[in-house]
Amino acid sequence: MPRTVIVGDVHGCLRELEELLGHVGLDGDDNLYFVGDLVARGPDTRGVLALVRRLGAVAVRGNHEHKLLGYVNNRRGQGPSVRLGPNHIELTNQLSDDDWELLRDMPLWHDLPEHGVRLVHAGVLPGVAVEDTDPNILTTIRAITPHGEPTATRGGDPWGRWYRGPPHVVFGHNALMHPQLHAWATGIDLGCVYGGFLAALVLERDQPVPDIEGIQDSLITVPARAAYYPVRVRRSR
Repeated sequence: MPRTVIVGDVHGCLRELEELLGHVGLDGDDNLYFVGDLVARGPDTRGVLALVRRLGAVAVRGNHEHKLLGYVNNRRGQGPSVRLGPNHIELTNQLSDDDWELLRDMPLWHDLPEHGVRLVHAGVLPGVAVEDTDPNILTTIRAITPHGEPTATRGGDPWGRWYRGPPHVVFGHNALMHPQLHAWATGIDLGCVYGGFLAALVLERDQPVPDIEGIQDSLITVPARAAYYPVRVRRSR
């Protein structure tokens, strides 16, 4: 039976991705998805993008892809100004036409109705339809402030505590040392590029996301080979 494999933020960590897919035992019948941020900060963005294309995977747009696309659009006279750091500017000069096409084709969210799942990079705004939500929120939200406002910082409650599905949202972006587990949302960015882990959520055919007590049986992780972009990854929140 085909499985659904959902991978957390890769950030150019090609060797870890190959190792993870080896542990998963990915085969041609499985369906492969990514929660965004395939690019930047890690050692081999172009290798990751080439592998994603070769495997026919679907990736939603992360904040790093969104930032690169915004920068290029602005240089063409479209959209607001976007500031990039040296690593991102270097990437804009390295990516091929095929790479850019892959980035442009990334949707902001992707639904997997057979699992009751919605994939999005950072999260959703509780109580607001996803199609009415600002793309910047979908790609950067981390928390809800005490005043009920979305924020890209960790200054408040994780948005997943406020969210009530269905669907169940599987997301990345907010790198922690452990999965972020809520009743209706599961975060699988374990900070690989920062020296943490790369994670995959593996679901059997038509399987919903397991509850908080059972989720570990569906998660496969591999450790990072290095801290390619050293920052301190938080253990909670």
